[in-house]
Amino acid sequence: MGEPGFSASWRASISVADIGGPFTLTDTAGNPFTEKNLSGRPAAIFFGFTFCPDICPTTLYELGGLMKDLGPQADAIDFVFVSVDWERDGPQQVSRYLQAFDGRMIGLSGTQAQVEAAADAFKIHVQRVPLEDGGYTMDHSASVYLMKADGTFRTMIDYHEEEASALAKLRMVLP
Repeated sequence: MGEPGFSASWRASISVADIGGPFTLTDTAGNPFTEKNLSGRPAAIFFGFTFCPDICPTTLYELGGLMKDLGPQADAIDFVFVSVDWERDGPQQVSRYLQAFDGRMIGLSGTQAQVEAAADAFKIHVQRVPLEDGGYTMDHSASVYLMKADGTFRTMIDYHEEEASALAKLRMVLP
């Protein structure tokens, strides 16, 4: 039957090879960061934003717990947070935000064009949503994308997935 909520034509139009690809963003030190920085290592990539009230901090907290569960094996995986909020989340803001989680996480941000290109490469939904008070929030996909060391997509960890299942998936991408 396939996945609920996804049409057969959509599923047929997306292949595993379509997820991931070239991107250029900026790391928390202000340096350019591309998919080549991840070359040769598996990665767990999460798109979110620092002003997120619940999903993003929960996901990053859970990733930190999974990193602890992996022990030394976690050092073999790049855990990457990509901000989808190009207006508010620059390198310094992302750096401060990630300090609340595991210090091994790589934080990335970019211009609107850079973020949209990275989101497109990973088939991530991103949409700025105006709020009644004049502010805005960011609507975005909430899964963690697990990439193999060769840069190809392996699987994803869904929001609130059982810890044992998420840990097994992370182990699938270990060298």
